[in-house]
Amino acid sequence: MNEKSTERLKPEYDVVVIGAGNGGLAAALELAVKGAKPLLLEQHNLPGGFATSFVRGRFEFEASLHELCSVGSVTNKGGVRAFLEDEAKVEIDWVPVPEAYRLILTDEKMDVTMPFGVDAFIDAVGKAVPGSRDSVETYMRFCEGISDALGVIGKLQDKPDLTKIAATIQNLPAALKHIASTTPGIVNFLKTLPCTVEEVTRTFNIPDDALKIIYPYWCYLGVPMSRMAFSLWAALIIEYIRLGAYIPRMRSHELTSAMEMRIRELGGRIEFNTRVEKILVEKGRVTGLETSAGDKIKTSCVICNASPTLTYNRLIHPAEEVPEAAHRNVNAHIHGGAGFVVYLGLDAPPAELGINEYGYFISKTMDTDAVYNSLGRLGMTDMQATICLNNAVPDCSPPGTTILSMTTLYKPDVWAGVTAKDYFALKNKIAGEMIDEFEKALGTKIRGRIEEFEVATPATFSRYTGTYKGIIYGYEPEPWDSIITRHLALKDENYIRGLMFAGGFGAMCMGYSSALLSGRAAALAALKKLG
Repeated sequence: MNEKSTERLKPEYDVVVIGAGNGGLAAALELAVKGAKPLLLEQHNLPGGFATSFVRGRFEFEASLHELCSVGSVTNKGGVRAFLEDEAKVEIDWVPVPEAYRLILTDEKMDVTMPFGVDAFIDAVGKAVPGSRDSVETYMRFCEGISDALGVIGKLQDKPDLTKIAATIQNLPAALKHIASTTPGIVNFLKTLPCTVEEVTRTFNIPDDALKIIYPYWCYLGVPMSRMAFSLWAALIIEYIRLGAYIPRMRSHELTSAMEMRIRELGGRIEFNTRVEKILVEKGRVTGLETSAGDKIKTSCVICNASPTLTYNRLIHPAEEVPEAAHRNVNAHIHGGAGFVVYLGLDAPPAELGINEYGYFISKTMDTDAVYNSLGRLGMTDMQATICLNNAVPDCSPPGTTILSMTTLYKPDVWAGVTAKDYFALKNKIAGEMIDEFEKALGTKIRGRIEEFEVATPATFSRYTGTYKGIIYGYEPEPWDSIITRHLALKDENYIRGLMFAGGFGAMCMGYSSALLSGRAAALAALKKLG
């Protein structure tokens, strides 16, 4: 790192990617696949951002990943698997998650385990709530149509102007007209585009207890159903239920390490321990960047894996090059949840502890507004999403042991006022209460079997990745700020020419799969601009 910048890095690159999180890695990978020679700069000493693992004692813990959607099987591939395997030739040992989830609502005395597969899922809800099957099936088929429509629109070469086609079906481009005649989901997609989940779902007259069983995936978006964009929700639940969920066998670090290796094989360059201090802008156009090591790199195109909020407020130089409209735009977004995770290494196998499922959603209630409001208090929240890694990957820990991780969210400002004096006592208190809740929900005892114990708070995630206030969920996806509206706004929000964004704060919204696909999309846009 003491070498002169002219020896360490070339002075000019076609595209520079900032940040080796999922979005940045995917962007650099797609650029390399298409024959470009990208430069990827990462402030940490390894790739992945949140997508990583760490070791405590004899356990290797997954830092953040619960499960990925849009992967699918070898014979029925989703977008993520098709991109990584077929296009980029990245080899990942994908492991299927055995069940969709086990839902335990402690105040409402509900405990149900749900399968993957749309038909099986519908049957399971119908069995748990007699009389609900017909309405649930109608709803799930409706969601399938919305998800299919979103996929069709995403594959069109010439993106339709949705502001016009929403007014009348006659404005659909020819390619979409033919599909619309055979895919009613296109029309339903347009009708529901400005709607929340609650606004659409309540029209199906699904019994409340059935809705409670259908709704748990809301945790993966962190927005109550009264505010969440329905189109995004429909795509999410169908992607999970239809294709199943998957994880890399060797934690998410297997995924990011494999992507790093492939980028290098294809001629891309990656520099770790390299923090970008400035994105240089002149007359509204990117001209280069400067690193903390003093490297000055000339480029006309930057793909940034950091949030627009951080980028516009800290990275653009000179600051006067940031238009007031850009500041207004990022201030209009609502920041999503900040992460809190309890990692446990237990000295007994899962079956002995009565932990028989991979994924658990444990909450007092499925009133998503009430649970969301609980994320704003400094203390125990009303929900946790917990995974037992061994029930997907039995040999992920030494024989006779278990890896368990419990996750909840907080609104971004909740931990801001915690003092150093109170920090450790507070986080351990909350972790203890989450363990108590898990024990009570499952009727098990795990406290006496804890061999390794670690807690990550919003401060941990902020320190490790530099993310603003420990946010792991990007911007909240309300109807006005979801996938389609963000894509429609890309041209108008091109405040600095040559600057694009990838990752959880980008146009594809939050989540591992979305971040990966957003990185690919950003790379394709960059290549188009470069001709």
